[in-house]
Amino acid sequence: MVDLGKLIEERIRDVDDYPKPGVVFKDITPLLADHVAFAGVVDAIVNHHGRGTIDKIVGIEARGFILAAPVAYHFGAGFVPVRKKGKLPARTHAATYDLEYGTETIEIHADAFESGDRVLIVDDVLATGGTARAAADLVRRCGGEVVGLSVLLELSFLHGRDKVGNLDVHSLVTV
Repeated sequence: MVDLGKLIEERIRDVDDYPKPGVVFKDITPLLADHVAFAGVVDAIVNHHGRGTIDKIVGIEARGFILAAPVAYHFGAGFVPVRKKGKLPARTHAATYDLEYGTETIEIHADAFESGDRVLIVDDVLATGGTARAAADLVRRCGGEVVGLSVLLELSFLHGRDKVGNLDVHSLVTV
């Protein structure tokens, strides 16, 4: 039997001073290249929440898309992208937030959800919590009900969980 947590940790590469000096970037591309690890991550997220419980999966640009799309497929749910400002073609709602190394604005299509859609947000890393909180606020503004946040990796020393309010946070690995 594969120890998924150990496999995930072995497949995430630290890159020092990226994208700025002093930041240690968590590179998930080795994990994505490993079929067993990648499939294990998708299956673990789906199994945690249970099939039939989610209407839409939100993926946060850009690495969140890679994880969220196969999760949506396995749930039989729609996929909704949250993108950086100016990347979506139709009318949007926007939220600006702080990250661990600056500020960012993300957007979502204003018509992405039907009222009451049960929405799971999927991203690769929970760091300071700014991105996840902004995404959750956008989902709610569009009429969706956020039922949880699933991440591959939680950087607990940045206390992001504290900033996302009462979201049900599911992280596969916490460091």
